[in-house]
Amino acid sequence: MACITIIETGLVPQKHRERHGSFPDMFERMVRAEDPSAEVEVVSIPNGDALPDPDKVEAILITGAAAGVYDGLDWIAPLEDFVRTAHANSTPMVGVCFGHQLIAQALGGTVRKSDKGWGIGRHVYRVAPDNGVIDGQEVAIACSHQDQVIEAPSDAQTILSSDFTPHAGLLYANGTTMSVQPHPEFDVEFAQVCCELRDGKAPHDVVATAKASLAEPLDSARLGGAITRFLAKR
Repeated sequence: MACITIIETGLVPQKHRERHGSFPDMFERMVRAEDPSAEVEVVSIPNGDALPDPDKVEAILITGAAAGVYDGLDWIAPLEDFVRTAHANSTPMVGVCFGHQLIAQALGGTVRKSDKGWGIGRHVYRVAPDNGVIDGQEVAIACSHQDQVIEAPSDAQTILSSDFTPHAGLLYANGTTMSVQPHPEFDVEFAQVCCELRDGKAPHDVVATAKASLAEPLDSARLGGAITRFLAKR
């Protein structure tokens, strides 16, 4: 399998990091659940790491972040350039949450804060038939976001959707770039943490409903396995 370069774009709050690990730790667990021999390296933007040469990486996974892709932070434009080069090179690449939005924005889509408010807890997404990546008719995955891809890039097919998040999963025409809004790397306990972090930010009933939703099973392993196999493409 290709070495997966995980690009960390945001940090888990310190008190939760000690128990649950960083976002790259969560993705590494997700990947190794599917392929125990997987090789992973981490590039941490918050910790000051430079982006690698996009011509020399084998596979790319871009994490979530508290930032918005439209915030104009000084590292966002270079990361978009990196994404465009990797996409043009047909390097296997997946973005999750912020990563999903960043790839969409870099490749011509529109991202903004949704007027639907916070999406948290367990959401169920319709799976586009015969998409070649994700099996089944629907998947239930934990999410935590306000921002959404409002308009998908012209060469992207929507492969996951819900009434709340119409463009929750995108597969690009090159066949080697994919992104998803929800978090297959989250376990139930960390998904609960994300709900608790929205207390006082999201309406109380939204938080309560989200927490209760996590009593139902998640399909994280199915989506995580699909992402891992997708990144193994050469």
